[in-house]
Amino acid sequence: MNTITLILTNEQINKLLNAFKDQQVSNSNPYARFILKVENCTITCYTNNKVVFQGKDAAIYASPFNNIIDNNENNDNFINQAGSDEVGTGDYFGPVVVAACIVKQEDLSWLSQENINDSKKITDEQILKIGNKLIKKLPNTILIVDNEKYNKIHQTNNLNEIKAKLHNQAYINLNKKYKLPQLKIIDQFTPQNTYYRYLANEPIVISNIHFETKAESKYISVAAASMIARYVFLVKWQEMEQKYNFTFHKGASSLVDNDIQTFIARYGYNELNKVAKLHFKNTPKL
Repeated sequence: MNTITLILTNEQINKLLNAFKDQQVSNSNPYARFILKVENCTITCYTNNKVVFQGKDAAIYASPFNNIIDNNENNDNFINQAGSDEVGTGDYFGPVVVAACIVKQEDLSWLSQENINDSKKITDEQILKIGNKLIKKLPNTILIVDNEKYNKIHQTNNLNEIKAKLHNQAYINLNKKYKLPQLKIIDQFTPQNTYYRYLANEPIVISNIHFETKAESKYISVAAASMIARYVFLVKWQEMEQKYNFTFHKGASSLVDNDIQTFIARYGYNELNKVAKLHFKNTPKL
């Protein structure tokens, strides 16, 4: 039987209880706040905020409360995991890229020597240096949706629906090449039930995914996927700038509005469909 003991904050304890409140069982221990009986694990929360996870899947249930970005190769609590993240959805110009990757315990040694973090917290220059290394060394899959395809899909799918389908497909593709670990994480962008509702008509749906906000700062697999996706996005961005001999601004600020005007003057409105996400509010400003 696996046993993991953590000291959690009251906020984390409330989150744990709310997640599994239907699995709460009677408790006669005066030092226990509550006991949860979930599949393959018993979770006991004590009055001193100590929480004990016991059972075959103890690591699975404890992992959301472990900042495993900081773990090293000697951490026995680390379990193999897959993470996915997307890049480009907040940029008017450029594609949308989704990456999923697997991190195993044996990867932690070399990953600990790199600055693995949420891609939004490190510079593009750093990502361009390490991104290809992550692609070569970690089992991964990458989906790239160019602007023409994105604009067509967005006519019948909202942004979160597009993201849900891309994440699901990334895990499908990854599972075709490698056996997915039990712990699979997505940085939550929509409620779990809504995510699966978006996938209702998909022929294959990867289930048993853990959803958590800011997952890229808590799970090394999501952080690595974030960096891989950003690396590919930047490479495609460079190719786009070279093709048009044009310097695009990232994001969707007033600088982007100026870029749109200049780009249309140079190449025409129809060409904008090939480099931009036309549903952004920047477009109607024209």
